[in-house]
Amino acid sequence: MLPEATLDAARDLLAALEGRGMTLATAESCTGGLIAAALTAIPGSSAVVARGYVTYSNEAKTEMVGVPADLFGTVGAVSEEVARAMAEGALRASGADLALSCTGIAGPGGATPNKPVGLVFIGCAARGAPARVTRHVFPGDRAAVRAATVAEAFALVADSLSAA
Repeated sequence: MLPEATLDAARDLLAALEGRGMTLATAESCTGGLIAAALTAIPGSSAVVARGYVTYSNEAKTEMVGVPADLFGTVGAVSEEVARAMAEGALRASGADLALSCTGIAGPGGATPNKPVGLVFIGCAARGAPARVTRHVFPGDRAAVRAATVAEAFALVADSLSAA
């Protein structure tokens, strides 16, 4: 399902978080739960993974993690602002120490001139620190975009941990 390198990154991330006594929540849209699935494929992940929200629809983003509904009309679901709100909302709703979010266009449809297939925003929020959001345009088909999103989400958390 996911490349071995991604599962290795999941193992490393879980070990780093467990070593710091930290828990993690996810709020996923375009990956549909793949981030949480990759993490929970690793035995012992329950020591770190607090919960995961699959917020595929705009309504779910609002109801489950508190994304302000007006953002969808002003900036769209695939935006830095929504990724930030998803990460911050998952952090609040879960009680975890850190939260990851992603929203994007995995394709093959759904693109616009300003938002191509492969456009993904990944957010990371931690207690006591401002949320970080990265923008990516991943090449490939739907599966490739989703797998790349998982890998980059892990890299964002690892980078956030090393910066802390």
